[in-house]
Amino acid sequence: MFCCCNLICNGCQFANQLREQEQNLISSCLFCRQPRSFPQEESVKETDLLKRIEVNDPIAMRNMGKERYYQGRIKDAFKYWEKGAALGEVGSHYELAVMYWEGEGGVEKDMKKGLEKAAIGGHLSAR
Repeated sequence: MFCCCNLICNGCQFANQLREQEQNLISSCLFCRQPRSFPQEESVKETDLLKRIEVNDPIAMRNMGKERYYQGRIKDAFKYWEKGAALGEVGSHYELAVMYWEGEGGVEKDMKKGLEKAAIGGHLSAR
C-alpha cells in the first residue's frame, strides 16, 4: 500500500523496488511520487488517511477501520467499514462479514451476512 491508499500487485511492487535499487532512487509512492518514510509516524499516517477519507476514498476507509480495530475501537472500525462497503470496496465488505461471522462489536451474529457481497466482489478469503 502507498501513502495515497492505492494498491498494486506484488509483481509490480517488486519490479518498482528493483528499479529504485538499480537506479539508486529514493523510495517513493508510485502514484503521488511522495517520498516514503519508514516507519511512518502514527499521527502522520492518520492525518493522511483522514485526508483521503474526506474525498470518499473507500480504501482509506477500510484502512482507518483496521487502525481503529487494532486500537480496540470496534464500533468506530465498523462505521468506517460500513462507509467503505457502501462505496463498493470489497475489503470493507469482507471486514464487515468477519464481524458479523464472529458477532463482534455488538453486531448480531450472522454467518452469511456480508460474505456474499465480498465473494461476488472477488475477495479471495470470502469464497
